[in-house]
Amino acid sequence: MKFTRLKLHGFKSFSDLTELHLEPGLTGVVGPNGCGKSNLVEALRWVMGESSYKARRASGMDDVICSGSGNRPARNNAEVTLVLDNSERTAPAALNNADVLEVTRRIEREEGSVYRVNGREVRARDVQLLFADASTGAHSPALVRQGQIGELIAAKPTQRRALLEEAAGISGLHSRRHEAELRLRAAEQNLERVDDVIAQVTTQLEQLKRQARLATRYRNISGDIRKAEASLFHVRWVAARAAENETEAEQGKLVHDLADAQHTELEAQKTVFMADQAVQPLRDREASAGAVLQRLTILSEQLAEEARRAEARKAELSERIKQAEWDSTREHLLLTESEEALALAAEERATLDAEAAGEAEAFAAAKEDAGRAQQEVTGAETEARIAADLEAQVRARRAQAIRSAEDAANRIARLTQQIADVARDAEGVAAQLEADSGVTAKRSALEMAQAIAAEAEAGALAAEEATRAAQLALDAARPALQEAEALLTRLDAEAQTLNKILNGGAKGLWSAIADDLEVDVGFETALGAALGDDLEASSDAGAPLHWAGPIPAEGDPALPNGATPLSTHVSGSPLLQRRLDQIGLVDKATGSGLQAQLRPGQRLVSKEGDLWRWDGFVSAADAPSAAAQRLAQRNRLAELDAELAESRATRNGLKADAASLSEASEQSRRAEREKRDAWRAAQRDIATAQGELDRAQRAVGELAARQSALEEARVRLGSSLAEAEGVAQDAATALTEAGDEAEAAALAEGKRVHLRELREVADQARLKLGSFESAARMRSTRLSQIANETMNWQRRRDGAQAQTATLDARSADLKGQLDALLATPENFEQRRESLDTQIAEAKAAHSTASDELN
Repeated sequence: MKFTRLKLHGFKSFSDLTELHLEPGLTGVVGPNGCGKSNLVEALRWVMGESSYKARRASGMDDVICSGSGNRPARNNAEVTLVLDNSERTAPAALNNADVLEVTRRIEREEGSVYRVNGREVRARDVQLLFADASTGAHSPALVRQGQIGELIAAKPTQRRALLEEAAGISGLHSRRHEAELRLRAAEQNLERVDDVIAQVTTQLEQLKRQARLATRYRNISGDIRKAEASLFHVRWVAARAAENETEAEQGKLVHDLADAQHTELEAQKTVFMADQAVQPLRDREASAGAVLQRLTILSEQLAEEARRAEARKAELSERIKQAEWDSTREHLLLTESEEALALAAEERATLDAEAAGEAEAFAAAKEDAGRAQQEVTGAETEARIAADLEAQVRARRAQAIRSAEDAANRIARLTQQIADVARDAEGVAAQLEADSGVTAKRSALEMAQAIAAEAEAGALAAEEATRAAQLALDAARPALQEAEALLTRLDAEAQTLNKILNGGAKGLWSAIADDLEVDVGFETALGAALGDDLEASSDAGAPLHWAGPIPAEGDPALPNGATPLSTHVSGSPLLQRRLDQIGLVDKATGSGLQAQLRPGQRLVSKEGDLWRWDGFVSAADAPSAAAQRLAQRNRLAELDAELAESRATRNGLKADAASLSEASEQSRRAEREKRDAWRAAQRDIATAQGELDRAQRAVGELAARQSALEEARVRLGSSLAEAEGVAQDAATALTEAGDEAEAAALAEGKRVHLRELREVADQARLKLGSFESAARMRSTRLSQIANETMNWQRRRDGAQAQTATLDARSADLKGQLDALLATPENFEQRRESLDTQIAEAKAAHSTASDELN
């Protein structure tokens, strides 16, 4: 990489955009102290990643931004761009995508700086590595500042090491090694942290195990608590019903008391309203008296303010009159000074014009002499240059001829030796070609290996076909097995879910009587509609809700004609026999007509879930109750047991068939692998034989090619030897024709002496002409200054005259205003006494109104 351009915009003293081209060779910047040369070096360091503001001779990094001057505002940002030639593509991989790299660093005031390479934002580390790989950078010893040479001489070995690393081009590797060490240390810290986390997780695992044991104990205890809570809630419900009746009585008493309190409140509100009506006129009179008092107080304050303004206006007018008189005196003095300066300037201009008229002829003669001397110098320079060129040509032709002769002699000796070497090598190659005869045997071994490989390939293809057929049979059997597995899994999951629903909820509690019943399929909804929540009661006498022992059904009325007892479809518990005998099963269409024939305690129900009760209650068919769903689920569980047995038998048969097909497929694969191993071994034998044949043929080809190359080299060297001998003869002829070097040198020296004499004469003529030109320039400059000074003094004189007239008019106007103000005095005292009397009367009236209101 090479630096080609440096662009600065807003950096220190470079407020405007400045571009410095770094052309091939040496680029120098010359200027006086303080012109900004050091700022260029600092800009280079800054754009290459310098992060220390002290190295920038500043108190902060924002100080690199141009702070402006008296004629130029300050800037809020600075930008430096370094353009690099990357045509050799030696930049790091992340930035090595263009032939030209523009590295830019931009800083905003109080916001920090950013780096960009070809417009893409990068890290400061990337820029530092870019320059470190190029053996430079912000801290490179190649950027020499004042006093750095002495520091390098007195530097310690560790400090000199950076200079040697940069010279060797490994400073970038050193930076990368340091970065890699930082990452390794960070990885070690992460590993230590992982150990800490593992120990922490182990501790948490022990805590979770302990909590799991506590949770298991909690579930066991919770079952016992639920039993106790069931009894406790029943007792509380009975107590709550009694408390409800007492609370309703208390509520009636409180409602009566509330009505009495509301009547008393209405009477008090009426009394307050009458009092407000009587107080309102007194409030209006008190407010009117207060408004009058406030108005008079404001008028008194305005009168006092008006008196203060009049006094201030008088003092202001007096001061302005004094200032106008002082300004008028100053302008008269300035007018007198202007007249005197104009008279002096006119005298000096006349003197300079007289001097210029006397020197005109002498200046013309000096100018003619200087021109003639310069023409003579130009002619002499041409003659001296021609003589010098002639001398250089003679010297160059002789040197070239001598050098060509020496080179030709050396080349002839070298070519003669090379021709002898080529002839000796050609004899050795011919002998090796006659002795080589192993290519035929190696070709026969290759043909034998190819025949064995063809036989092994045919066996491998046959084994592959057998394996494919076995795999197709296995793939054809797998879908049926997968379907059987899926069906068995689905049925098993449904059975387990129903088991949990039917048996899981009653664990540790009293079981519902619905669990003891056996219902014909399709009649679950009818039973759930007929009994409802009664099916949730237990058959255990110790439960809070339970069915007691069987009660004789003697004297129970018969069901209406057309109704079938529900007990014919339900069995399993004698405790419900009497209840089921009094529930009739009818069609949905005849139920409403038979409802009127029901006796107390009887009810009719349809298979769909419609209910007609003896007391007139009717319930249309709706979603099945929880008890009906429980009964349907129990029937479905019985069906699932049969389906599971059938599905498991089918699955086992398909699995046995698939296992036998899988074994056959595995045997085919083993046979295929053996055949393919034999084929690969044959292929390796072919490769080995082919390699040996290729090496033998390559050796023969190399010997033939070397023999041909040696013959070509011999012919080429013979031609070069003839050419070198011709060059030696041409060099001897050129040395003879080059000419005499001493004669050309004497002629050139004579021309140079004559040129020096003419230059001295021309210098004297130029000095004389220069003195006349200097005097003329000084007179011209002074005349221009006198003209400018005359114009300035004339403007000052005209301005003073106009300002004097303006000040006189202003002073007269101010005196008139002051006289008018003094002539019309205001009677402020009489007006103030009248207002004080009115304010006292208003205060007395307001006090009287306030007393009446209170």
